Amino acid sequence: MKALLKKLAVLNPLFRPHRWIGLLTLLIGSVFLKPVLVQIYHFVPQAMGEFTGWKDLISTFGLLTLPQVVLGIAIVLMSIGLFLRARVAWSFSLILLIAVALFNFLLPGGLHRIGYLSLLDCLCLLWFWREFSQSSLAAGTLFALISFGSLLTYALCGSLYLGDQFHPAIDELSTALYFSTVSMSTVGFGDIVPVTASARLFTVSIIILGITVFATSISAIIGPVIGGNLKRMIKGRISHAMRKNHMIIIGATPLALSVYNGLKARDETITVLIPPGVPHDFPPEADVLIDDPSSDKALREAGADKAKYILVLRNDDSDNAFIVLAAKEVVSAEGKILALVNSDKNLSKIKRVQPDIVFSLQTLASELLLRKLSGEQMDTGNLMDLLFQDGH
Repeated sequence: MKALLKKLAVLNPLFRPHRWIGLLTLLIGSVFLKPVLVQIYHFVPQAMGEFTGWKDLISTFGLLTLPQVVLGIAIVLMSIGLFLRARVAWSFSLILLIAVALFNFLLPGGLHRIGYLSLLDCLCLLWFWREFSQSSLAAGTLFALISFGSLLTYALCGSLYLGDQFHPAIDELSTALYFSTVSMSTVGFGDIVPVTASARLFTVSIIILGITVFATSISAIIGPVIGGNLKRMIKGRISHAMRKNHMIIIGATPLALSVYNGLKARDETITVLIPPGVPHDFPPEADVLIDDPSSDKALREAGADKAKYILVLRNDDSDNAFIVLAAKEVVSAEGKILALVNSDKNLSKIKRVQPDIVFSLQTLASELLLRKLSGEQMDTGNLMDLLFQDGH
């Protein structure tokens, strides 16, 4: 199953697990929310004149639909986090989808098909949990907004519904907003006081939830920023210390990745230098620098003056020629520069910039085919001469 999905993901990015799981979650949230929104659209404008106050309106309509509204909106917003592959969105989506499943299975009038879809989505999230490994500022901000909005909605509706159990009574939306904000932030001016047990318990719940939401929101937003910067600083210092007597791979082509894997299997120390904006499949633990490979500064940061080999393996021969020229200004006397030639017509041009070794797969492939067709024998020495040519 996973192998099939990986093949489909290569053919079409839409088949990547985090994307179709995000689409499924968005569908569940939308379907779950649709009946309530339709009911609000048709019911509220007609019935607004029949209610004498906030308590009447909320008790008739809001308390029955508020959990579904908040839950549906939260799931729709969490689907955005799943598209971003956010770990926090993965965690909260699991909780919310389980709540949706219970809502539809246990409550009267629940739609069992939405419950089954929610359980299926939960299984997909658990099966592809490795896909959701990002800890980003965007995901943390999304989580903070959802948490704050849900708590504010709960506080507003509860304070309006229990309005006559406070002194002075809460009978206006502006007063409810003021009391909710003061309670959520735990400021507590004391100008509005709960006078019944129900109102006191409700106020305590707002205070506890407010502390929890603000604390977790701050950690969700600030944590990735501080953690990411700290990780980059530590990784950068360790990598810089290790860039000695190593090999530098320039490029993100399939050949570059294959060479990287082969060298790592031989316990070589490797630094990869990739131009900005070029996607790559190197593992997360790889020492990867994102910078212009034809820049002296980038090459020195990669340790080109202390490297054994600089392997120029980009898929554009003109880029490779410029990088070789830049590397010759930085490389030590003991270091060697190997340049890939992608097209035979550019072989002479690459040789003019005088890398130590010229590497041409096209020349090798054509020569092997011709010798095979003519029945000639190929020994190891001839093979290496064809594969690697002196660039001088």
